[in-house]
Amino acid sequence: MLEKFKSLFGQVDMTEGVPWQKIVAFTIPMLIGNIAQQLYNTVDSIVVGKYVGDNALAAVGSASPIFNLLLVLFVGISMGVSIMVSQYFGSHDRENLSRTIGSSITLTAAASILLMVIGSLSVRPLLVLLDTPDAIIDWCASYLMILLLGIAGLAYYNILCGILRGLGDSLSALVYLLVATVINIVLDVWFVAGLDMKVAGVALATVIAQLISSVLCIRKLRKMTDFFDMKMQYLKPDRKNILTVIRLGLPSGITQAIFSLAMVIVQSLTNSFGEMIIAANVIIMRVDGFAMMPNFSFGTAMTTYAGQNVGAKQYDRVRQGAKQGTLIAACTSAAITGLILLFGPYLMGIFTNTRELAVLSADMMKILAAGYIAMAVTQSLSGIMRGAGDTMTPMWISLMTTVAIRVPLAYGLVYLTRTPDLPQGRYESLWISTLCSWILGALITFFFYLLGRWKKKAL
Repeated sequence: MLEKFKSLFGQVDMTEGVPWQKIVAFTIPMLIGNIAQQLYNTVDSIVVGKYVGDNALAAVGSASPIFNLLLVLFVGISMGVSIMVSQYFGSHDRENLSRTIGSSITLTAAASILLMVIGSLSVRPLLVLLDTPDAIIDWCASYLMILLLGIAGLAYYNILCGILRGLGDSLSALVYLLVATVINIVLDVWFVAGLDMKVAGVALATVIAQLISSVLCIRKLRKMTDFFDMKMQYLKPDRKNILTVIRLGLPSGITQAIFSLAMVIVQSLTNSFGEMIIAANVIIMRVDGFAMMPNFSFGTAMTTYAGQNVGAKQYDRVRQGAKQGTLIAACTSAAITGLILLFGPYLMGIFTNTRELAVLSADMMKILAAGYIAMAVTQSLSGIMRGAGDTMTPMWISLMTTVAIRVPLAYGLVYLTRTPDLPQGRYESLWISTLCSWILGALITFFFYLLGRWKKKAL
């Protein structure tokens, strides 16, 4: 029994064995980790919604798209490093693996300082530009400022987890994240309910918990000397490795930037409907985070799977894993979405004491339901392309579906549904536009995967 547990939650070499079993074995601990990661934002929302009020809940939610937009630099670095690590690990290139890991640690330090300065200066102007209601703008600003001042912990956790995943180790990041999540929950309740720190309390709790998880990750990497060397000489920035990280990671960073910018733009539209719709959108985003977790987990697993097998030049195995992994991801997403729909009103009620708000959120969640299965296809096949080194195609698909479809459709539907009784238009348009962009994204991604251009992008 102990050996089976270790095989399920241990380091995974994806270049041999049954593809779907390897993908699932890698995905399970990462999925649990993503659940824990989602608990960070979810617990923040529950605590402020229950102990402070619906306006505080709206403030935390309104701040999230802006913070995610500022994080795109680390998303790019993390993706680029993970792809390089998985391919060098698959080809047993110890020297380049060591240089990649060392350079990424140094690059993250520089990026953290840059974002701390730029982000802190731009928070208030961004909130004003988005017409954030006066009732919540101060809470939004304080929440964002604290997160930005503690950005290094969050940055290093994401980068170091990308390295661990590239090495086939999804267990360590899970264990460290679970420890940090428990700390975050305890601090959330203490700071907000005990010390009455309100929105600032949940932000401070998140910063402390993320810092602890990043320290644990670096300790783990220092012990993995069987695969690479972590010495001072490798911490010196290596121009070739940094440029490759940027080349591979920049499209993913831009993709996240596009998505986050669209969220910010749509948030401005959401703000026009008032505090009730803002709060409903926050609740939906929190539940949406859990619904998306299987998709993102399988997508990341497919990136590592493709990276290791492309590094080992096993392209037939990559295609086999793509079919099996995508099918499992779609079935998993369908099951979880069904549970969310079945227990929707009860789930929404966790975040608020207002019955009307819980029912409204559950009704809007029904609109998005079919889109989660479509996103399983998009994330899985995009993961294959990224792992092979083709990060440009997923970027263009995201650009097309988000900028050319989702944002114009949201504003267009709102405009077309205006009536004397509804001068702002129908708020359902916000979620209908999202559903349409997800379904089209899946169809376009499947088409480009079949073209097979990703096979020519290996390092």
